[in-house]
Amino acid sequence: MERALLVYTTFADAETALAVGESLVRDRLAACVNVLPGMRSVYAWKGAVERGAEVVALVKSREGLGPELAAALKARHPYETPIILHLAVDAADPDTLAWILAETTGAA
Repeated sequence: MERALLVYTTFADAETALAVGESLVRDRLAACVNVLPGMRSVYAWKGAVERGAEVVALVKSREGLGPELAAALKARHPYETPIILHLAVDAADPDTLAWILAETTGAA
């Protein structure tokens, strides 16, 4: 059986994260997107150390949609180089996995 996929990404604000998340769910690339506000980041960017406020988005999907999901996320993301990390899920509750698989079929 196909495994679940968790994708970690960040956005500058919650409204953008929610809008992109909703589009991914509507396109059946994600079963759910959790948006966690209030994160502070320190990061290297173009030779400088930057600080900023961001939100985390955790995208719940299926492993087979990884490339399609990443492409859709990049196309909709406002960052020049968005963080898109595919986090392997070794196991999931059977009911949770069944729900994720039922809700994700990929873009039509």
